[in-house]
Amino acid sequence: MADVLFFEKPGCRNNTRQKALLIASGHRVEAHDIRQQPWTAETLRPYFGDKPVAQWINPAAPRVKAGEVRPEALDESEALALMVKDALLIRRPLMAVGQTKTCGFDRAAVNAWIGLIAQDPGDIETCPSQATNHRCAEEPGAA
Repeated sequence: MADVLFFEKPGCRNNTRQKALLIASGHRVEAHDIRQQPWTAETLRPYFGDKPVAQWINPAAPRVKAGEVRPEALDESEALALMVKDALLIRRPLMAVGQTKTCGFDRAAVNAWIGLIAQDPGDIETCPSQATNHRCAEEPGAA
């Protein structure tokens, strides 16, 4: 069992399902609103490890969907500066167990890292609203 620090956007369907899977797998989850954290480039950067910069960005963020932010065109410092100013751009969830940090919820990677039950909850990383213009009811204009 692991103690998982979990940064989410409350109301996000996938974050809710991800937390439920972690809990069902025997982990303790300490959830925090990603938008309420005092992020800096220095505190945010460790969550991304060696992932390409474009994978740091939430593809369902309103600014990405509108074409205002193009993740593939950003370098590391630009991406961090944007995410510090607009936490909705951060790929969720951010998770930490001890000193190990990660972003996104790749089920196989999380299973290898801390272990998950065998249950297959389907795709719990891709925002179900991403393919449409639907926005979460929890907060108008938010993804």
